[in-house]
Amino acid sequence: MAPQTIFSPHKMGDLIVPNRVFMAPLTRNRAHDDGTPWEVTATYYAQRASAGLIISEATQITPLGKGYIKTPGIYTDAHVEGWRLVTDAVHAAGGRIYCQLWHVGRIRHVHIEPKGEQPVAPSAIRADAKTFTHDGFEDVSEPRALSLEEIDQLVEDFAHAARCAMEAGFDGVEIHSANGYLLNQFLHSGSNKREDEYGGSVENRSRLTLRVADRLIQEIGSDKVGLRLSPLGEANDVPEDDPVGLYSYLIAELDKRELAYLHFVESFRGEDRTAEKAEILKKVRREWHGFFVANGAYDAEHAEKYVSEGWCHAVAVGRDFLANPDLPLRWLNGTPLNEPNQDTFYGGAEEGYTDYPFATLGRDNGKTS
Repeated sequence: MAPQTIFSPHKMGDLIVPNRVFMAPLTRNRAHDDGTPWEVTATYYAQRASAGLIISEATQITPLGKGYIKTPGIYTDAHVEGWRLVTDAVHAAGGRIYCQLWHVGRIRHVHIEPKGEQPVAPSAIRADAKTFTHDGFEDVSEPRALSLEEIDQLVEDFAHAARCAMEAGFDGVEIHSANGYLLNQFLHSGSNKREDEYGGSVENRSRLTLRVADRLIQEIGSDKVGLRLSPLGEANDVPEDDPVGLYSYLIAELDKRELAYLHFVESFRGEDRTAEKAEILKKVRREWHGFFVANGAYDAEHAEKYVSEGWCHAVAVGRDFLANPDLPLRWLNGTPLNEPNQDTFYGGAEEGYTDYPFATLGRDNGKTS
């Protein structure tokens, strides 16, 4: 068998990905206020179609799932039409794109929308976290606990969003169960103090993520569903007493479902991956036998190392893809990278969005010259 490299094609779900350099989900806060993607978003994603797979920015499944200004949704006809412009542009450029389905839970301020609804969560515990509002970054508001009936509806909201994503032309969806957002809040002991079938044991705290996965498998098929986890719990105040026990159980259950892929947030900066954290990841990773995507501030050298050694099948790259639309070719040729402009990460216009230069000849920001 030929050695696997980051530039080898591979089967993932019902797709053949041409390389293992995936574009990670990146919140850019450039949607219209109603959640419809900005028209220029089609150019932004099409510019990055050389990725083995693009995973869209986190996309809320309901109005109450929105926690930051100008983030896109995927639950109305207008959202579907807006995203279809994006998926058509990506496919015309030869790319593949999944939609990341998102509910922020308690990472929300009451002022994010005019109605001022209270955030929802597994338990009425306020997070030590901030969210991006019209007044800048503000502390999140006190949440209320979801009822059992609301949890049932939430599962259907995910299913509806998945249907909308497929109608919009996405190749599949990624369930966001990471980074301290709603599904992750149910998973972790520090944010989930429920005493019903969704709280207490690792089986109970895993129940909602597994229900959502099962419902989406029923709706669109397991080979079009990926799922993102963050076993180290480094974001948005979701401590966990026993990450190895929790994630070993959850991942073993997900493995039975034969999803298109499993996606780990391993760390937010490469240097954060200490020996202790690496051991946690290693222990829970062994429960998964399908296509595995690693996300942890990888550069070309480390991506090649971890793919060739079999730790992962692909790496998802964030900041470097933001500033380098042709990142796979730059890595292949050893071309120097553009530096990202952090001042333009969240909100704004085309500066820092569609104006990063390509290194390839005959290209001008994604348009043929």
